[in-house]
Amino acid sequence: MLEAEGLACRRGGRLVFEAVSFALEPGDALLLLGPNGSGKTSLLRLLAGLARPAAGIVRWQGRDIRAERAEHALRLHLVGFADGLKSLLAVVENLALQAALLGEPEARVEAALEAFDLADRAGDPVRALSSGQRRRLALARLLAVPRPLWLLDEPGVALDRANRIRLEAAIERHRAAGGLAVVASHGDVALRDPFVLELGERAPC
Repeated sequence: MLEAEGLACRRGGRLVFEAVSFALEPGDALLLLGPNGSGKTSLLRLLAGLARPAAGIVRWQGRDIRAERAEHALRLHLVGFADGLKSLLAVVENLALQAALLGEPEARVEAALEAFDLADRAGDPVRALSSGQRRRLALARLLAVPRPLWLLDEPGVALDRANRIRLEAAIERHRAAGGLAVVASHGDVALRDPFVLELGERAPC
């Protein structure tokens, strides 16, 4: 379903990683480990089609993602450090707007807020949220707008234990439905039986 073959990343003339290969089937999870600067975020960007590898190829169902960039963008969520929220809009308005822009019904918005314990803040402006609440709202997009591929960069950062458990449960439901998850983590999220890819320490990418 998702395949990387011989991926390499180079920035500023320095090699960050090379010869990264894996193949994931429906329901699989890949856990990316490694120190800061080892290329975890860069690998997620390569898998999202947001950067071009120095070598190698990424395929979705056997097709090069670079040949179908628009289609690939619509099959994934990339959750990174930037939350991508509109601070002046209410919590529910943020999710409803994103659902509308991506052609999804609003029916899932309420359930997504419930799943991350934000229903009682639905009418509040995002600017009034704590960092942990903003993180939960960014993660609620995963449920409000379903996509088969989740690319998550340290998704448990700023979450308390209860909400890390909610996130882990959401990932497991996603996998049970045939979705894929690629998660960069320093131990902030526990995954069930993941494949593990550990990247070495090199220059930041």
